[in-house]
Amino acid sequence: MTLISRTRARGIETIGLDSPHNRNALSAALVGELADTLTDCGKDGDIRAIVLTHTGNTFSAGADLRDPPPPDALVGLLRQIVELPKPVVARVTGHVRAGGLGLLGACDIAAASHEASFAFTEVRIGVAPAVITLPLLPRTDPRALARYYLTGERFDAAEAARIGLLTASGDDADAVLEPVLDGLRRASPQALAETKQLLTARVLEAFDRDAADLTALSARLFASADAREGMTAFLERREPPWVL
Repeated sequence: MTLISRTRARGIETIGLDSPHNRNALSAALVGELADTLTDCGKDGDIRAIVLTHTGNTFSAGADLRDPPPPDALVGLLRQIVELPKPVVARVTGHVRAGGLGLLGACDIAAASHEASFAFTEVRIGVAPAVITLPLLPRTDPRALARYYLTGERFDAAEAARIGLLTASGDDADAVLEPVLDGLRRASPQALAETKQLLTARVLEAFDRDAADLTALSARLFASADAREGMTAFLERREPPWVL
């Protein structure tokens, strides 16, 4: 069963996370298939840019708790998006949680409609937003990240744009992206690749400096007693014992 859909229009390849049965959770299989698809797109000279979107009302619910990808696989996927020599544009019309927000942080441009919602829910299941910090911290307001990382609060698309998680939001994500995609179609492929390198240099510095430590932190936390209890409580739809 394929977990990724693909369509193309005038040089823009649209890649859809297509696993609605688990709200496009980042399973080992989905992460692997998305990485393979991005590799294929990076080699295709007819593709000017990539739009990353989703099937259903959830862009991604975060890591699949029943079949989580290895932390280094998620780090590799995020780095692949950052390093791809073509712009990657996120198109969001639904909910984004936890690890799914790392995909937005890795994309060069991200837009959402007003029905989208966002939350870093890791602390509520006993872990931390470790590896997704790699693309997010260089691009997102640090005071806002402190609030939303520590509380797990939900916030809307306008707030996501204000803090730098999104490039823009509006009533219709496609209307927001129309001038963006027009601009990308008018740009030289060489110029896009070189300009993207300029823009992602600081993000890649974070990967080079911190990826190993954050991967180890993620693995340690997911193996902890708190995480086991938090994930069990989530799957059983009950509160974990630390809730006051």
